[in-house]
Amino acid sequence: MADIAPKTGFQGLIENWQSDVIAALSVALIALPLSLGIALAAGAPAMAGIISAVVGGVVTTFYRGGHIAVNGPAKGVIAVILAGIAMMDDGSGQAFNYVLAAIVVSGALQVVMGMLKLGRFADLFHSSVIHGLLAAIGIIIFAKQIHVAMGTYSKSPNIVQNLIDAVLMVPQANPFVVIISLAGFALMMFHSKISYKFFHILPTPMWVIALSIPFAYMFDFFQDHDMSLFGEDYHVGPKLLLDIPDNVMASIMHPNFGMINTSAFWITVFSILLISTIESLAIAKAIDKIDPYKRKTDLNKDLTGIGLSTMAAGFLGGLPIIAVIIRSTVNVHNGAKTKWSNMYQGLILLLLIVVLGPIMQQVPLCAFAILLVHTGFKLASPAVFKQVLSHGIEQLIFFVGTLILTLYTNLLVGLFGGLLLALISQLLIAKVSVPRFFNLILRGGSNLMLKPDGSYDLKVRGISNFLSILSLDKLLEQIPGGAKVTIDLSESRLVGFTVMEHLYDFQKLHQNTGGEAEICGLDSHTSTNNHKFALRFKTDTNEPLNPRQKMLKEMAESYGWNFQVEPLEDFDYFQSFYFFKTRPIEAESNCISDQDKDMHLELIDVTFEEGADIFPDEHQTTVGLLKMPFPIPKFTIEKKGFFDRFLHLSEHKDIDHVVYNDFPKDFVVKVENRKAMDEFLTEKFKGLIEISGLNHIESNGEALLIFNNNFKLAQLLDYVKMIQFADNLKKIINE
Repeated sequence: MADIAPKTGFQGLIENWQSDVIAALSVALIALPLSLGIALAAGAPAMAGIISAVVGGVVTTFYRGGHIAVNGPAKGVIAVILAGIAMMDDGSGQAFNYVLAAIVVSGALQVVMGMLKLGRFADLFHSSVIHGLLAAIGIIIFAKQIHVAMGTYSKSPNIVQNLIDAVLMVPQANPFVVIISLAGFALMMFHSKISYKFFHILPTPMWVIALSIPFAYMFDFFQDHDMSLFGEDYHVGPKLLLDIPDNVMASIMHPNFGMINTSAFWITVFSILLISTIESLAIAKAIDKIDPYKRKTDLNKDLTGIGLSTMAAGFLGGLPIIAVIIRSTVNVHNGAKTKWSNMYQGLILLLLIVVLGPIMQQVPLCAFAILLVHTGFKLASPAVFKQVLSHGIEQLIFFVGTLILTLYTNLLVGLFGGLLLALISQLLIAKVSVPRFFNLILRGGSNLMLKPDGSYDLKVRGISNFLSILSLDKLLEQIPGGAKVTIDLSESRLVGFTVMEHLYDFQKLHQNTGGEAEICGLDSHTSTNNHKFALRFKTDTNEPLNPRQKMLKEMAESYGWNFQVEPLEDFDYFQSFYFFKTRPIEAESNCISDQDKDMHLELIDVTFEEGADIFPDEHQTTVGLLKMPFPIPKFTIEKKGFFDRFLHLSEHKDIDHVVYNDFPKDFVVKVENRKAMDEFLTEKFKGLIEISGLNHIESNGEALLIFNNNFKLAQLLDYVKMIQFADNLKKIINE
């Protein structure tokens, strides 16, 4: 169960201001370079990003539906603003002012949507289509910023041609710009691996910015001149540096509504509206997953608050306001407890830009560009394609189709074209006529029944896809918290990825209320893979075991153990371990377990999210869960150096653990009760841990969590190693 949530309102401000301010400082240090970089990438004045971040922090806090999300400019709007400036450039120099007017109008429409309780609007868009849209945005960011990072320029308005030009122009790249970019890139790659504590005082983006300044002096970017390298001359000068006014007030710009009667204006309005609304609502739900207190965002109120802030930002010369996933995740991991942390980060950011303004004017533009090149790559990296493919081949088709349409047309065509592609694909999979297909969506016959024992039975019938989410939601909202409900999908002809994802999200939230939600009835359905969210369609055959499952089944039988494709372990149970407290598990599979009733061992494949983006990184690993017959101390034992990029125990401000030094120096041990640990941790147990080869062992007070040592899906030898560790530990305890 979740911890007791902090108080809200001004009482929450008074009680939690210290933890909120500490978290806000970390967020502001990340927001400063990113806000400037996002504005530059969008073709806007650099200070537009700062204005947006400050307004998002201060204004949104006073009217919002969320608790620990951070608001400000986000990379999702870069492509929209770029397109808007290009479409409304009439040669008057007012293109960005016209875009500001579109931002104000889009904010007003968001307010109306929130007041009409359309906060679930984003659920009508297929998940894989949204991710395809974001991947396209990543490619657009990369294609534009790679030229800034190289000191080159592409005249083509076509994004694909921009990428081709980047390759063709490598021989023309300015080496003095490239050196700074490569230094920043290297720092981003290796910052987390540097062990010196000094380098962790500032977040990575701030180090990239700070360390670029000496290069600006070394190459004297402050005056126009040519520099020679290998017999070639390259021009450098102030145009390669960040240009921001000395006075913050001089950055304020105002909207120009002179193009409100043009199609370009309204295309920009609806593009901003759709992207900012979908991204903000999706991120709000993602932040709810990693909130240690399991609070739920009021999406309608949040939409209204973001709309009001967007209007304010537009009137002052800022970018659209969005809930920002990276800064929100940093906020959570650094101990923020209330909405006031968002306000603090806005105020701290304002103070930073006033104090550091003269220094920021010495930063090369390529330092911001390389940050965004890295961001763009992450949105469309091969890992993203692989992750989408893991959801099913049809999801990859929707994803790639949306991406290509967006790159060759615009965001609106890409979005609605991707949705059409998803519908056509589902129509072919369902094997019904077009009229019957839509009839099964709109009149599928799903219904909710209250049973005599007080439990509920939800029958999902017909075709359940992204278009039927809102009608499904109406049924789910009728189920009271704490109730027991069975969601039966046996009579559904097709259940889409978005619906499966939605049902499992409901299951998690309902369990937080003390209720039970069982999803069943898919035995007669099939899909292209075993992912729990995968699209399912009616069939009479069962999915055969894959090679890994056959191997595990044979191994389990050789030990006389059990094998299950779908483990029964509750996802929420894993959250009692600190590692999974803010890293939600998305899938479990392939469990082998022994028959020991006193000390029960389960070895389970798990997929969990590392919430650093709207499409967060997914990690697959095999964990061991050893249930103990008696209470044990809470502790973590971590081998130094391996889990640094996944597990930062020092960031968990609320964990009352202390370092336990009576242990070999190759390990970091943290305990809740030192005396209890002294009694539990015998010399034999210490020796077993040293020779086990395991890198992370954790206790929640009643069970041990054991990580596969290579942090990947375990192979046969890895299973043997974890089983031997458990067997030897049982012997030590029995002695």
